[in-house]
Amino acid sequence: MAFTLRKKEILVDILVRLPAKSLVRFLCTCKSWSGLIGSSSFVSIHLNRNVTEHAHVYLLCLLHPNFERLADPDDPYVKQEFSWSLFSNETFEESSKITHPLGSTEHYGIYGSSNGLVCISDEILNFDSPIHIWNPSVKKFKTPPMSTNINIKFSLVSLQFGFHPRVNDYKAVRMMRTNKNVLAVEVYSLSTDSWKMVEAIPPWLKCTWQHHKGTFFNGVAYHIIQKGPLFSIMSFDSGSEEFEEFIAPDAICRSLGLCIDVYKEHICLLFGFYGCEEEGMDKIDLWVLQEKRWKKLCPFIYDPLDYCYRIIGIGIDNELLMETEDFLRGVGYLHLCNNESKQVLETGIELAVMKYGEIEFSYTITYIESLVFLDKY
Repeated sequence: MAFTLRKKEILVDILVRLPAKSLVRFLCTCKSWSGLIGSSSFVSIHLNRNVTEHAHVYLLCLLHPNFERLADPDDPYVKQEFSWSLFSNETFEESSKITHPLGSTEHYGIYGSSNGLVCISDEILNFDSPIHIWNPSVKKFKTPPMSTNINIKFSLVSLQFGFHPRVNDYKAVRMMRTNKNVLAVEVYSLSTDSWKMVEAIPPWLKCTWQHHKGTFFNGVAYHIIQKGPLFSIMSFDSGSEEFEEFIAPDAICRSLGLCIDVYKEHICLLFGFYGCEEEGMDKIDLWVLQEKRWKKLCPFIYDPLDYCYRIIGIGIDNELLMETEDFLRGVGYLHLCNNESKQVLETGIELAVMKYGEIEFSYTITYIESLVFLDKY
């Protein structure tokens, strides 16, 4: 069936509003529909609409199966079970559970979400951990080749993933360090399906440091690093392969309560440590990186309601993602804090709490549906 220009425009306007799952089914309707929906132009229109209008947006959360912890976290011989699920960003109802693309029952970590793609690997990263770039919406994945650049073992590994708009490519950045502070940085390009070792490592990055949470924005990987008592932000542009260092504000004095994310299209630091001037209220200080300088904004101020909140990150609507923990059940309750209304919303989502020694983690990642077919790269 051939489309006239006007009919095609109307059809596209209808189809771009549909979820990816429905559109994937329509690929089998007929040859013309398959050509239309699978075209790069339609994929871009569908993705851009989802991004600009916050359509088909989900919270990708790490859970305990059946929302119960089935093992003692203090027993090193008892294996913990975890699963990932998608929840509506509006109703907070569970949309679907997602399983490993290779059918593995082992727990995996998610190291970035961009344009409907997620980067997954082992829960505990090693230098030889397999990596998969995966679109759960269309059930397609790609496994990058093992790097041939590595000839020594690394004890500390970080991994980040995202889209670089300037080079129109998806990148994974892997930073590795030995216990003798030998450092290596590798970049994976989805378009070339290959790894490249970064040769020029700045001297300030080769010194002793501790790596904390990071994020990926507009093709640049950002890490919170600590050198002695000082904190700074390391940025690495996965396109130009350039490093920069931004010294953190003086008020940041510890890693506990410190988080890096994206707030209103700017890299931001969140820090909850000092009390609030308003009686009965708590606050989380907020800085954004503008023109290579930190600008302090009005803090998130909220009524704690007798809870002790932990910062997880920033949601797509620029609301603060926070968690309160039930120590007996081993779950965390996800809350959203609106900076304008100062209201804290209970989502009803129960997160798994992962524990490594004295450090605890909970994971909530924004996920936007897309039709990005990995075989196009």
